[in-house]
Amino acid sequence: MAAAASVPVFAPSAGGTANNAARVRVMIADDSAVVRGLVARWIGEAGFEVVATASNGRIALDSMARTDPDVVLLDIDMPELDGTQALPLILAKSPGVQVVMMSTLTTRNADISLRCLALGAVDYLAKPESNRGVTTSDTFRVELIERVRVFGAARARRRPHAAPAAVGAVHIAPAPAQRPATPFVLRPKARTGIPPRCLLIGSSTGGPRAVGEVLEKIGSATLRQFPVLIVQHMPPVFTAVFAEHLGARVGLPAAEGKPDERIQPGRIYVAPGGRHMGLQGSRNDLSIRLDDGPVVNFCRPAVDVLFHDAAALYGAAALAVILTGMGSDGTNGARSLTDAGAPVLAQDEATSTVWGMPGSVAKAGLAQAVLPLGELGSALRNLLTGHGA
Repeated sequence: MAAAASVPVFAPSAGGTANNAARVRVMIADDSAVVRGLVARWIGEAGFEVVATASNGRIALDSMARTDPDVVLLDIDMPELDGTQALPLILAKSPGVQVVMMSTLTTRNADISLRCLALGAVDYLAKPESNRGVTTSDTFRVELIERVRVFGAARARRRPHAAPAAVGAVHIAPAPAQRPATPFVLRPKARTGIPPRCLLIGSSTGGPRAVGEVLEKIGSATLRQFPVLIVQHMPPVFTAVFAEHLGARVGLPAAEGKPDERIQPGRIYVAPGGRHMGLQGSRNDLSIRLDDGPVVNFCRPAVDVLFHDAAALYGAAALAVILTGMGSDGTNGARSLTDAGAPVLAQDEATSTVWGMPGSVAKAGLAQAVLPLGELGSALRNLLTGHGA
């Protein structure tokens, strides 16, 4: 699988083999012995610890208490107890464990993966269709290690440093220590007096659940008056299913954006996996622009591409929000929007699965407001309807 075809393509992070990485404990549950062996080797080479491998969900579940992993890489299709059946049982046995679903790129698996996010999985990872593809895909390896690093580090920081409890003992994790929020400065509220004409959303890791919650909180009555354009870092196939899930949740037409499709109020346009989505035309006659250009911020689609076009064509009449996600995609585009007078909001650190993208926007001083996920919907609704943030 070529790097440009996988979305997003994350760059390896510095420090992946640091000492604290060794504290991240990983379980691999996959019915393929080749995949288990290869992934275990990668994880070990990256400096993490493989505490268990399992060929089905039942073995994974039975191993939880004994191995106490931080991250579980859970295949969907396995015999005896598959990933979807094992997921809620694993989470019930070990609250707080970070479960990443793995599946091949099919419409069925995309639908299942997104449903697993609603059940408590933190992310999904698209797996090449063959063992040979897994073996030769540098992109799959990089994305897998990045997820282990990010989710494992967050989990390991909350671990008590006492000796491990005996097998069968009741383990109660202490409440995480309070730490000061990452400092940032809010941008003054835009005073242009120009009402919004569209809603732009950028998101990545943890985004499918966050986007759905935000749109639901805004409400279909308000959303019917505006076009909604979304860049969610996802591979092909997944984005079409994601759009279907959003449409069903908020009761509006939702689909991947199509080339030259005219922008209309009351519709949700999702950037197709593997293609940048932007805008073209004049302010009163806008349409979707798709291209297969180089990755931007290691991603395709990239939030920056949509935001730059919106800044040029909507100007101060755009309204944007950056939700949870790895990396810094969206920051340069947010700068273009704020320079044009458009307001940009960001999700806060405490409610983000990963405070990469929204944190980058906040720390750059580009966010008019940085709010918990539960408050973003009402804040955006107020801005859309002219009642302020």
